[in-house]
Amino acid sequence: MLKYAVSLSTTPDMMSTLIQMALLIACGGAWRLFQPGGLTAEQARPVLTTVVYYLFLPAMVLDVLWQANIGMQSLQYTLLGVTAIAFAMVCIVLIGRLLRFDRHRLGAMILATAFPNVTYLGLPVLEQTYGYWARSVAIQMDLFATAPFLFTIGIMVVKRFGDAEAGESKAVLSYLNAPPFWAAFLAVALNLNEIAMPGWLSGVLQKLSAGVVPIMLFSLGLALSWKDVTVRNLPYVLPVITIKMAIMPLFALWVTGFLSLEGDHKAAAILETAMPSMVLGIVFCDRYRLDSGLYAMAVTLTTTLSLITLPFWHQILSVS
Repeated sequence: MLKYAVSLSTTPDMMSTLIQMALLIACGGAWRLFQPGGLTAEQARPVLTTVVYYLFLPAMVLDVLWQANIGMQSLQYTLLGVTAIAFAMVCIVLIGRLLRFDRHRLGAMILATAFPNVTYLGLPVLEQTYGYWARSVAIQMDLFATAPFLFTIGIMVVKRFGDAEAGESKAVLSYLNAPPFWAAFLAVALNLNEIAMPGWLSGVLQKLSAGVVPIMLFSLGLALSWKDVTVRNLPYVLPVITIKMAIMPLFALWVTGFLSLEGDHKAAAILETAMPSMVLGIVFCDRYRLDSGLYAMAVTLTTTLSLITLPFWHQILSVS
């Protein structure tokens, strides 16, 4: 246990990365505050995230997974991600049942606790910390673990705690219609068949991919709102923070003892489970009439606290 007793200090590269991430997020926060050209955050964010979702992110997925080392390691990323998400979900459900939380609050807490921001924050953090190859870890953890779990079991769970609308039975299949999924399917097929990527296409995909990280971080800043942070919601957010930022990555670290992941690949995968709550969850809170204000507060606080907790986990993983 002594080898895990480390300080909150971290490497200069990690701190520099987080400062850069924070400044890009702050740009989004500043836009929300000043609204240049009269364009509000609520107007700008859907446009930016839609372009990323339908063009830039699929281009990155195709570029990365086409050339990635896909095999047993990919299966282990999936197992680690799914196991950690399921564990966090069980923990928060048990706490909610024990303390008899309102079902709409508990549904929001489940989303905020179980599903980390593996792409919008995880991808740039991993890439800047470990290098270009770490993009593959973030993308595989998202497309092969987090997204499938969210659009199947995740939706079934939140529908139980929320108010489902007519026609929602098809929602579990929406993941299959996602552009990043089809890009991943194509990339894996080309990869496994050992089809070389043309140089001209590689150049185009890399240029499109270059826009993903800054736009994602800027959009994250647009989504954060301190007006949603209230004392009333604090007792509900504290369990989310504890499980999301501490217990979930600690559990993931334990799970990797049963896997063959090693070195930076192991560290990058665990760091993904330590990411703050995903921004996408607010969409499901609105759709299923969960407590959106509580969820927004959880996203804001966990994202802010991640500037402290991520260096902490990076330091632990560097000596584990």
